Amino acid sequence: MAKVVGIMTTSHVPLIGKAIHLGLQQDPYWKPFFDGFPPIREWLEKVKPDVVLACYNDHGLNFFLDKQPTFAIGTAATYTSEDEGWGIPTMPEFPGAEDLSWHVRDSLVRDDFDMVTCQEMSVDHAFTIPMALLWPDQKWPVKVVPVCVNTVIFPLPSARRCYKLGEAIGRAIANFPEDTKILVIGTGGLSHQLEGERAGFINKEFDLQFMDSMVTDPQWATQFSDLDLVEQTGNEGVELLNWLVARGTIPGPVRVVHSNLHIPISNTAAATMLLEPV
Repeated sequence: MAKVVGIMTTSHVPLIGKAIHLGLQQDPYWKPFFDGFPPIREWLEKVKPDVVLACYNDHGLNFFLDKQPTFAIGTAATYTSEDEGWGIPTMPEFPGAEDLSWHVRDSLVRDDFDMVTCQEMSVDHAFTIPMALLWPDQKWPVKVVPVCVNTVIFPLPSARRCYKLGEAIGRAIANFPEDTKILVIGTGGLSHQLEGERAGFINKEFDLQFMDSMVTDPQWATQFSDLDLVEQTGNEGVELLNWLVARGTIPGPVRVVHSNLHIPISNTAAATMLLEPV
């Protein structure tokens, strides 16, 4: 049967993609962030997942202000990255795990989640940068299932709802009949705000508490409304909702394989965690 072998969460700042392109991994500004990934790559070499299910937020590549689903899932055969205007080179296309995608979609709809199904879909930096951080050669050894969460237009899905979505994805994976090892990724955050009076806002104390809760009390953040999360983490820090979806996919306890927090990268608290089921 299919199983979630781990959860990897990380920031997806567009500037990371440019740093990768320019080879700045050892630059003093970037090194503390990129140093968080060799232990994760060692784990990948050992575990060798078959599929990545990535929980992320689209930045206008597929959905814009006129059409913004709360939750969407890709069911395509392949996914291409496109030029978003950030100066990030496009990456090789990603092969889709079609059978798993359709199975998860069907299971979620039957579990009362109204998923938008995308049979054609492009993926932006929120998806591509974490993949390039895991596999720097960009020769993808996995198939992918993209799951998009609205973190753009208010009201956002509640933290509670996002965690429940993760639980439902976990149940769907557990019922998938093929012997498949799945790495779930949650991308974005942590605290940051890019505009307005609080531009540059970072809340290290909240970030550390949230990271700890991913292990010790995964539903801790579900007490906060979407506006509470904006107050605590900044307007873009609400991307931590993707982390909650990812965490919900493992129902039991987890252990920390690796964890890293570096402040700041492009006005962002750039955090990375790798968790595996106990």
